[in-house]
Amino acid sequence: MSPATILYRTTRLANGLEIQAEIDPLAHTAAIGFFVRTGARDEPTELMGVSHFLEHMMFKGSEKRGAEDVNRDFDELGANHNAFTTGELTAYHAHVLPDRANATFEILADILRPALRQKDFDEEKSVILEEIAMYADQPFWVGYETMMEHLYEGHPLSHRVLGTTGTVSALTRDQMASYLVKRYSSDNTVLVAAGKLDFDALVRDAERLCRDWTPSFATRDHPAWTPRSSAAEVRLKNTARAYVLLSIPAPSIQDPRRYAAGILMHILGGGDGSRLHWALVETGIAEEASASYDGHDGTGDSTLFAVCDVEKVAEIELILRRELAALVDSLTEDDLLRARSRIATGAAAASERPNGRMFRLGTLWGYGAEYVPLEVEVDRISRVSLADLRACSEAFPLEPKVRIAVLPKDDDANTATEVADEPSGAASSRDVTV
Repeated sequence: MSPATILYRTTRLANGLEIQAEIDPLAHTAAIGFFVRTGARDEPTELMGVSHFLEHMMFKGSEKRGAEDVNRDFDELGANHNAFTTGELTAYHAHVLPDRANATFEILADILRPALRQKDFDEEKSVILEEIAMYADQPFWVGYETMMEHLYEGHPLSHRVLGTTGTVSALTRDQMASYLVKRYSSDNTVLVAAGKLDFDALVRDAERLCRDWTPSFATRDHPAWTPRSSAAEVRLKNTARAYVLLSIPAPSIQDPRRYAAGILMHILGGGDGSRLHWALVETGIAEEASASYDGHDGTGDSTLFAVCDVEKVAEIELILRRELAALVDSLTEDDLLRARSRIATGAAAASERPNGRMFRLGTLWGYGAEYVPLEVEVDRISRVSLADLRACSEAFPLEPKVRIAVLPKDDDANTATEVADEPSGAASSRDVTV
């Protein structure tokens, strides 16, 4: 796409449904999606997992369509369609040829008002429980969920996206229906589109297909939160490797310092030229090593991650902490130039297809961040200075708050140890097992 051809347009329907689009008449495809500002953090603890479960139920069909109809109708249009749920967003999207965009939009709008048939609900609950069991066998996923629970203890971001076996098993169809009404309201949803589109026609279709959607004035809690130092070791039967994660508080996605946070983590562990690659992977000490920044609504975090032999865990953690502590003082203009260039290239590459532009629109809206053209955002990245990196590290010290290790479960080991709420790292422990 050429930036000169792209036109951003937005409007809001009388019922509160917002519509945003980046239109490019030179594009060969169109992408359309509904993004809902709801996810695991918006769920009552006892309903943990309902957002993800509801995502599955959308594809079971509406009063108009059954599950087979949904799949067939998308397939007949050649639509590349999918959905996802995170801690903060749920999205339903499709990528199609321009002349099939209207028909694709009609399917998306229809399934977002699902029938929630009891039979479908009962069948899909079994699928969700199997999915939870499957992810419970994946070491990185177990480590990541444990990390989030420790870092965001007392905050709804600690909720698991899939929920737990207990919360999903206890969930009822009527509880899901109530959640749908409260969170999938017209004023908590955005319709986003990109590519070769007729914006006025899209608005007319939205007025026709979504006019019965009602507002609920849904809100999101942003409780006061202070991260506490903690650590945990989790033992799994099905891994022969060790997975080490260190987590650090970072800027929110609305904070302009997010660019500096992202660049810092890219320099530290963002690929083959990063500090962690040379210190751990190239030396053969670790199989994998990376660092990444993740911005959330109102807060954020950065994570260092490595995979290694069990006997190397202590060495790996020492190197991770050493490289992190030395990062700011070792920064050079060449480091900054390479990181800015790679991040900007990645952002631009993702935007070359309408699908990438559509995702960006929905994500910015979902986090309450201001809309800026991609070209402006790339320019902001290119203007980040070494002084900005140092200022970010002063505001958000590069000192891990949470340390998680996922280790093999020995035949004679029945437990794993969690150490919590002790800044010094020495603490009493309690037993857990996975």
